[in-house]
Amino acid sequence: MTITPEAPAIDTPVDVRFTPTGTPLAVRYAGQIWAVAAEPVHWFTRDSWWENRRTAPVGVGNVVDIEHWRVQVRSSSAAALRTFELRRNPLAEQWLLEAITDN
Repeated sequence: MTITPEAPAIDTPVDVRFTPTGTPLAVRYAGQIWAVAAEPVHWFTRDSWWENRRTAPVGVGNVVDIEHWRVQVRSSSAAALRTFELRRNPLAEQWLLEAITDN
């Protein structure tokens, strides 16, 4: 993560707007709307739930897949691109901003 005065703490909650097909369209962070300006990258990692919790509730759904997006965004058409790394933990609805990198 780039160290700057405005750099967020890890795991800052953000709002993400998606297209009807499920691709990020914009991110609301620090009172601004950051429009996605390039093709985002999507992947999943696995949570080691057995280290944090002894059991998983029966029938709650997927408790292991952590969803990630890497999106290049800008706050205006004249602004420089920044890269946001987003994460959503299993069973959570809130997206977290994991890192910001200046391009």
